[in-house]
Amino acid sequence: MNLKSFFDPVAEEITSQKYAHNSFFNYIHYYGETFPDIKGVQLAIIGLKEKRGMPQADTIERAATEIREKLYHLKKGEGLYKIVDLGDLRIGESLQESLEIIRAIGEFLIKKQILPIFIGGSHDLDYGQYLSYQGMKKLVSMVTIDAKIDMEEDGLPYQSHTQNIILHQPNFLFNYTHLAYQSFLVDKDLINVMEKLYFDHIRLGNLRSNFKEIEPLVRNADLLSFDVAAIQSADAPGAADAQPFGLTGEEACQICRFAGMNEKLSSFGVYGYQPYYDDTRNKTASVIATMIWYFIEGFYDRKDSLSFKSNDYTKYTVSLDSNPSVIVFYKSKRSEKWWMEIPQNDKDRFDRTTIIPCSYKDYQMAQSGEIPERWINAQLKLF
Repeated sequence: MNLKSFFDPVAEEITSQKYAHNSFFNYIHYYGETFPDIKGVQLAIIGLKEKRGMPQADTIERAATEIREKLYHLKKGEGLYKIVDLGDLRIGESLQESLEIIRAIGEFLIKKQILPIFIGGSHDLDYGQYLSYQGMKKLVSMVTIDAKIDMEEDGLPYQSHTQNIILHQPNFLFNYTHLAYQSFLVDKDLINVMEKLYFDHIRLGNLRSNFKEIEPLVRNADLLSFDVAAIQSADAPGAADAQPFGLTGEEACQICRFAGMNEKLSSFGVYGYQPYYDDTRNKTASVIATMIWYFIEGFYDRKDSLSFKSNDYTKYTVSLDSNPSVIVFYKSKRSEKWWMEIPQNDKDRFDRTTIIPCSYKDYQMAQSGEIPERWINAQLKLF
C-alpha cells in the first residue's frame, strides 16, 4: 500500500513553530516535506477531517491541527518513542468512501503491528475504525466512552454508528462496553438492549463511585473509541453535545492511560472535537492532547506478556460449593493485575483466549463463595 497517497502533510503552521528541545514534537517523525518511514514504528497518529456524519460540523476540519499544536508542545514522556504522525487522511467522495479509507488504513497498520491513533472527525468514524478488524478472522471487543449511546433508529450517522457496529454483518464483535453514559440522555430501551446482548454498560455515577473497577473492562478491549462529549463542558467545551456533567479531564486521562497499558489494544480514537465551540485558549484541544500523551505513556509502560503459563503469573484456584466448582485466577508478578479463566465447550468457535481481565475484588468474591458477575456475563457471551 502506498500510504502517502492517502494523506496530506501536517499543517505548516504547526511544524514551523519553535519547540523546546525536550518537546513531544522533537521525538517523533511527521509528514512534512517528506513522508515518514514506518519501518520499526509502534504508534501512528492520524488526523481526520471527515464531517459529513453530523450537522453543524464546519470546524471539525481544523480539529486535528488544533490538537497537534497542543500535543507537540508537551514534554516527551517515558520510553523510546517510535512514533510517526502520518498527517491528515484525505476524505472520500462520500462518507461511506471515507469510512472505507479509514478501514483500509487501520487494517494495514494493525497488521504491521502499528497502533493507529485517530484524532478529530465526528464520532461516527469509529465505525471505520471497527471495520479495520473485519479481515482479521477473529472476534474483537470494543470499548466506547460517550455521554450518549448512539443507537438511534433512522438517526444521522453520528447518532446511529454504535447500532451499525453492533448489527454489522459479518458479525465479529465479541463484546461491546459502554462507559460514562448519562441516564437522562439515554433511552431506557437501549439499556435493555445492551443487557439482552450481555454487553457491559456503566453509567457515569457508577463509574465514578468505583473508578478502579473499569480498568479490567478497558483492559479487555481490542479497540477504544472516545467521544470528547463524555467530558464535562467545564473541562472540554469544544463539542456540539458538550454537557455540564461528565468525566473530568483527569478521569479521561486516567482511562486513556488504562487503554495504553492494555497489551492487546491495537487502535485508539478520540472523536467529536469542534474548535468552534472551544474557548479562546482551545482548552478542549489541550485536554485531548493530554489524553493522547497519557495513552502513549501507558503504551510505553506495558508490562504483561499475556503468556499465562509462564513464570510471569501466579495461578490461584478457588473452590466453590456450586457450579462451577472451581474458578482459576492469574495474577501478574509484574503489574499485579488479575485475570480469570472462562471454560468453553466449543473451543473452535472463537479465535481468542478464554482468560479475561478481572480485578482483585472478583478474586475476593470467589473466595467468599460467590460467583463473580464478570464470570457469569462472560460465560453467557460464549454460548
